Amino acid sequence: TDTLTRRLYATDASIYEELPQGVCFPSSAEDLKELVRKAAGEGFSIVPRSAGTSLAGQTTGSGVVVDVSRYMTKILSIESVDRKREEFVTEGETQISRGMARVQPGVIRDTLNREAAQYRLQFGPDTSTTNRCMIGGMIGNNSSGSYSVKYQTTREHTLEVRAILSDGSEATFGPITPNELHQKKQESTLEGAIYRGMNDLLEEHRNLIQKTYPHPEILRRNTGYALDKLLEMEPFTPGGPPFNLSALLCGSEGTLALTAEATLQLVPLPSEKILLIPQFENLQQALIATREAVRWDISAAELLDYHVLDATKGNIEQKRNRFFLEGDPKSLLIIQMEGEDPNELLDRAETLATHLKSSDLGYAHPILTDPTAMKRVWDLRKAGLGLLMGLGSESRSPSFVEDTAVRVEDLPAYAADFQRILDRHGLSCVFYAHASVGELHLRPILDTTTESGVQRMKTVAREVAELVKQYRGSLSGEHGDGRVRAPFIETVLGSDMIPVLRRVKQIWDPHNLFNPGKIVDPLPMEQNLRYSPAYKAPNIPTTFHWRDTKGFDNALSQCNGAGVCRKLAASGGTMCPSYHATLEEKDNTRGRANLFRQLFEGEGTQAFQSQELKEALDLCLSCKACKSECPASVDMARMKAEFIHGWHQANGRSLADRFFGQPDKLYPSASGFSSRLAAQLAPVVNAINHSTVGKKVFSGLMGVDPRRPLPSFSKTPFYQHYLDTLCDQDTTQSPSKPSAESPAPKTLLLVDIFTNHHEPKIAVSALNLLRHIGIEPVIPGIFPTGRPQISRGLLGEAKSICHQTIRRLKPYIERGYSVVGLEPSELLTLRDEYLDLCDEALRADAEALAAQSFLLEEFLLRHIERFEHVPGSLAASGTSDKDSPHVVVHGHCHTKALVGNAPLIELLQRLGLTVTELQTGCCGMAGSFGYEKSKYDVSMTIAEQTLFPALRNTPESTRVCAPGFSCRHQIHDGLSRQADHPATILAEAILP
Repeated sequence: TDTLTRRLYATDASIYEELPQGVCFPSSAEDLKELVRKAAGEGFSIVPRSAGTSLAGQTTGSGVVVDVSRYMTKILSIESVDRKREEFVTEGETQISRGMARVQPGVIRDTLNREAAQYRLQFGPDTSTTNRCMIGGMIGNNSSGSYSVKYQTTREHTLEVRAILSDGSEATFGPITPNELHQKKQESTLEGAIYRGMNDLLEEHRNLIQKTYPHPEILRRNTGYALDKLLEMEPFTPGGPPFNLSALLCGSEGTLALTAEATLQLVPLPSEKILLIPQFENLQQALIATREAVRWDISAAELLDYHVLDATKGNIEQKRNRFFLEGDPKSLLIIQMEGEDPNELLDRAETLATHLKSSDLGYAHPILTDPTAMKRVWDLRKAGLGLLMGLGSESRSPSFVEDTAVRVEDLPAYAADFQRILDRHGLSCVFYAHASVGELHLRPILDTTTESGVQRMKTVAREVAELVKQYRGSLSGEHGDGRVRAPFIETVLGSDMIPVLRRVKQIWDPHNLFNPGKIVDPLPMEQNLRYSPAYKAPNIPTTFHWRDTKGFDNALSQCNGAGVCRKLAASGGTMCPSYHATLEEKDNTRGRANLFRQLFEGEGTQAFQSQELKEALDLCLSCKACKSECPASVDMARMKAEFIHGWHQANGRSLADRFFGQPDKLYPSASGFSSRLAAQLAPVVNAINHSTVGKKVFSGLMGVDPRRPLPSFSKTPFYQHYLDTLCDQDTTQSPSKPSAESPAPKTLLLVDIFTNHHEPKIAVSALNLLRHIGIEPVIPGIFPTGRPQISRGLLGEAKSICHQTIRRLKPYIERGYSVVGLEPSELLTLRDEYLDLCDEALRADAEALAAQSFLLEEFLLRHIERFEHVPGSLAASGTSDKDSPHVVVHGHCHTKALVGNAPLIELLQRLGLTVTELQTGCCGMAGSFGYEKSKYDVSMTIAEQTLFPALRNTPESTRVCAPGFSCRHQIHDGLSRQADHPATILAEAILP
């Protein structure tokens, strides 16, 4: 019940925010029973929650939030069963594998499918949130996703639900025969009362339900409770499927019971897939093409419009996935076909493409067969909603009519009518998502921070509900009614159905303990808005200028709650390393961003002294993965630096902050007497640093964990070596003999303090590589760029360094020099933070510097032609008879976030090395993070997520390439294994 935890659970991915009374983290069905009994005794309500990605406000409320995501995460069993195909379809005798899985509600859908894939099985429903959404939430919302035209919804795949009822008792709802139903109705328990009550209700209101509910051809219909689905079962429909109340629990949004376990049906994984991506000049063409496509045995047809496609241009992660676009389409369809025969799939896709062309539907029709390419397309599609929800101040635009569904044949006309509503109100809108099943996610852009915006939202919601009724559609296709659509259920189903829905709630939950205000008896849709007319954007003085977001106030509201930061390490990517280690909401980007917004909105500049926010930021590694992997591009590393700077101003700086954040003041200067003295004293300093006494001193004064060795100082720093020896060489004759027509590019080699003092061999290797291809770089000294200062929140010093560096390098930039860096975090500071940290007078110079700054691999790749024998054997090495060295690459977090590993991989490959990119996240070291006593264990836990296991599975003979200083030391400290900078590996492989 502490305020920090309650704040973290006040929001989900919807437009609502309400501070709960407390948060509970159950680990078993017994815990759930105890909680229900406690709620009944003390009079509080229960709000079920898993990943908190609901868009209709289902997981917000004033009661106690029940988060099953921390402990109730076990896959209890997976069974594979071979049955005759005729049991599932009407033709053929071939054997097909089906299966079942029994899981707890906190199991992530993708985690389940990774396990099920061992049996060539999968759980079919595939929402855009599958890397973090959980089975409990999918049951609550009756989730479906992109492949619902083939796999339908969660309801069709849920066999049983073990539920905790509102009196604390337990019941398992699964398929039962009419005789078993009769026996159930005789029981004196709450379970028996539920069977009696539901049977009587269905008998009494059968005609009303069938008359008023959405058209049965609509696969995805989640309006109200699923009473129409129950009427399709025995005994109400003779010959129908067995009566199963788990179908009612699917889509009930946690208002009827709590899910303790679920038994799910698994279906076969398709052997082959293919994508056809027709691209259109307008929306209507795409919708008409959808009607054609669904006749071709497809498994998906997803619509994207230009709003989504334009949003991908500004997202670092997704703009890499635009490779399949031809021109600038206004709409496109992602059509997937599945089967066993790749040739048959290709023929079917080509035939459909030809049909669409002949019907003048689309101007481009690319077909993709490569699994990696297809995954990238789906990654872009899955990022769609998050991208739209992260468009600066437009991210405040509410999701309130984004989930309607009609028959596929009605889709073009419905979309046109919807557009007329928008035109009448002067609104623009996004059209995208599940066209194959008649559902579009429609997101009008309006501002609820004004009274007029709120009134317009309510009016549009009512008019859309009336339009849905006109088409006999569903107000919700998959996102649920929650608190945003529940006020309009009466418009769609009619006033006579409202008492029926209330009666369902009364039968199951007579004391209104479970998620009150959802589906039935909702509050007004405008109550508890996260962004209401009462919201006042805080005006906070900052050191960063927040140019990208057009102000710190917009940065505070940038997170939309989509929760991509809750994906686990096994799902790929880097975000959020600390969450991977702790599974605490406060340790992911969403949790931290929510605290930022709530505290600064409520407390203004006093929020810089918030102990809650400091605690939440304590384990943030400033990895920058959120800047690219978060669809809203939240830059938590920058937000953390801004906050810590404000914290320092109010509370002072610790000795550890000064020690780790100002290495330029502690390290000897780059040249002169102090450098020579340092070289002579290096063995003594190293001995002290690594001694028991030294470790105790550093631990006591600076908080350095004694298990973490400090990096050793080199006897000869690079720059001293450069001045003493390398500058004396005759560099007028280059081994590569560049032609007169291709003069050497002007190049400045940026050697950071750490490389200079700890790993000078890297800089020597880089220098020799550049000289090998005819480039004699300028090395203007060793000076700080401000990276440690930014990471420790010393923004005053960082800004001063930023300005000094810009002015120092300006003469070189004006003469056309490229700045080439060795340490990713240092070099990329010039391309990222400098653009926002510098004052306006230096902005143009900062932009020029950023444009001419390159990682070593980027620069060498740009000048690959200067290497001899490319492609072919190892370039200019005279070692063509040797086997190509095998290298595995672990990328630096900042590189992955801002550049990607592609340039490094391509360079190594083109220069003749055999390369494998490790699918690893953060190493866990992150500069000074891994040195601190309070963070050492978390640091090593992060490394054990993906990095250490991947390297343990790599032969010792394989070279490990890690461009980051911290990464190399973490690998050495944790595995006693050597990792090398790409400059070292290339120099050893190529240079004579």
